[in-house]
Amino acid sequence: MDVFTSHRPLLFSIAYEILGSVADAEDVLQDSYLRWQTVDETSVKNPRAYIAQIVTRQSLSALRSAARRREEYVGPWLPEPLDTDPNRAPDGVTHLLTGEAVTTAMLLVLESLTPTERAVFVLREVFDFGYAEIAAAVGKSEPAVRQVNHRARNHVHARRQVAVAAPKEAQSVAERFMVAAATGDVQSLMDVLAPEVVFIGDGGGKVTAVMRPVRGADKVGRLVRGLLEKGARMGEVDVRVGVYNGMPAVIGLLDGELDQVTCIEVRGGLVTALYCTRNPDKLKAVRI
Repeated sequence: MDVFTSHRPLLFSIAYEILGSVADAEDVLQDSYLRWQTVDETSVKNPRAYIAQIVTRQSLSALRSAARRREEYVGPWLPEPLDTDPNRAPDGVTHLLTGEAVTTAMLLVLESLTPTERAVFVLREVFDFGYAEIAAAVGKSEPAVRQVNHRARNHVHARRQVAVAAPKEAQSVAERFMVAAATGDVQSLMDVLAPEVVFIGDGGGKVTAVMRPVRGADKVGRLVRGLLEKGARMGEVDVRVGVYNGMPAVIGLLDGELDQVTCIEVRGGLVTALYCTRNPDKLKAVRI
C-alpha cells in the first residue's frame, strides 16, 4: 500500500470537515494524489504531514470556490450526509470522523468561520496536528496560527455550548419521534420535540423543500405530519434508519427511489433539530 492510500481515511476526513461535501472531498483527494505523485518521496521527512498539507491547501481552494457558489444557493444549505454508522463500512468512503465534530450542527457552525479559521480549527481541534504542521499547511506563522485557532475555538464554543447526544444515547429519543410522527400521535410528538426545535430542509432548488428554517415545536410538529401525509399521497413510502453525521437518521424512499436523509439531533433527551437533505446531488454517496 502506498503512503497516500494508507492515510486516505485521514485525508478524506480533513477534506470533508473543511468542505462539508463528500463529492468535493473526493475531488480534492484525486487532485492531491496527482500532486503527491510529482513529489520525490525520499525528500519528505514526514509524509503524513506533507500529504495533509497538500489536501488542506486543495480544500481551502475548493472552499473559497464553493463559497461563491453558495451565495447563489437556493434555500438553506446543509452538508452532504456522511455515513458514520460504526457497524458498517460505507461503500467507497472511508474516514475517521466520529463524535461532535462530524455532526451537522457543528459543520454549520464551521460554515460561519473564514476558510483559514476553519482549516486551522479542523487540523488542531479535530485532528490534533501540531502548530508548526498547521502553519505550513495554511501558509502562516506559528504565532499567527495560534491566534487564529484561539479565535476560531472561542467562536465555535460560543455557538456550541451543549454537545449533541451520541447516537446510542439519542436512539431511543429518535425512535419515539419516528413512532409518534408515523402514527400521527400529536401529544407524543410534542412531548419529544424541544420547544426551540428547528427543521432545516435542503432541496438546492432541485426538488421541493422548505425555503427557510421552521422553528418551534408546534410548527415543526405540524410540518412533519404534513410532509408524511404528502409523501403518502405521492407514492409508496419506505423508511430505513441509519447513523449519519453522528446522529440517528431516517432514510426515506419514495417508490423505491432515495428521496431524503433526515438527521435527528438530540440534546437533553429531546429532539432539538431535524436536518432534511433532499437535494439529489447530495444524496449520490448515500448507499441503501
